[in-house]
Amino acid sequence: MTDVTVNHVNSNLEASDKVRKARERAELAEAELARVTEEEAAERVERPSKTPVSEGAVTDGGEVELRKDSMMAYLLDALQQGRDIGHYGRLVFAITARHFLSHEDLLTWLSRDPDINESKAKALIRQVEEHGYNPPKRERILEWQAEQEFPILPNPEDPDCGNVYRSLKFPDAIYEHIEEYQEQKESSG
Repeated sequence: MTDVTVNHVNSNLEASDKVRKARERAELAEAELARVTEEEAAERVERPSKTPVSEGAVTDGGEVELRKDSMMAYLLDALQQGRDIGHYGRLVFAITARHFLSHEDLLTWLSRDPDINESKAKALIRQVEEHGYNPPKRERILEWQAEQEFPILPNPEDPDCGNVYRSLKFPDAIYEHIEEYQEQKESSG
């Protein structure tokens, strides 16, 4: 074999190894997600329907709390005005606001968007609950924002805008889940 062929074979083997490792990490993440989703589903079954969407969520003053974050205040204002905040805007809103608003209040806010009816808003909330999504990082919000017309971040140049973990206090379970995920990521990488 020539050196070029050997290098090409070695390069393919390295790429295959990286793909294998990525698949293993993805399988671990999927297993963890399934476990957490099952636990949260069991908790939801035990909760009465009038409880907040997320354990430890704020019911009184939830809107006030959300307004401590500039992005969430911006999304609340847009919804209050009856604006279409786009699919990803609604997703970011639902994922974050579910920790501060009751199920009914979250549904009311989402239903103010003219591009989503109550049935679709319920489906979005159900999806967020079933998957147990954690509030997204600023980088993810910027990625999603690029996919739609409505700007999710009111000031994308401000590095703090969209960093909901900086301005909002979430239930401890959210931070614990993120920490567990990071530990798994480090041990599998």
